[in-house]
Amino acid sequence: MTELASLYQTDYSQWTQRNAELLRAGRFEELDIEHLLEELSDMGKSDRRELHSRFLILIAHLLKWQFQYQTLSERWREFKGDSWRSTIIEQRQQISVLLRKSPGLKSVLEETSIDAYADAVDLAHKETRLARSTFPEVCPYSITQLLDDSFYPER
Repeated sequence: MTELASLYQTDYSQWTQRNAELLRAGRFEELDIEHLLEELSDMGKSDRRELHSRFLILIAHLLKWQFQYQTLSERWREFKGDSWRSTIIEQRQQISVLLRKSPGLKSVLEETSIDAYADAVDLAHKETRLARSTFPEVCPYSITQLLDDSFYPER
């Protein structure tokens, strides 16, 4: 095991700084390639997991807004869906920040939203206790709608 590979195990911060110095100096043969590849791969996976999670929560709340809001507002006059609106706003903001910091994620928006939809239906079903058949089989919202701050589905 090289000194740099050993440093990866004992002082991650120092390991990153040392690899950055070696890259800047063009001393590629001294890099800890194995761990660098591992870290780069994990960075992409982490961003995709976060995007999936944000879409899951956003879509679940849009589904609740569309399919449960009317029932609750009829039952309780004071129900206005403010907490749902806050969650929708927060998730859209966090997705926007994530896309700004990792613009490469724009190429997987459609795929990730489609992938998150089944989980979002599951969450909406559990939270609302509405039948799964209440919700569409495929995501009824486009990427444009999901990211549009002014979009709220018809109730």
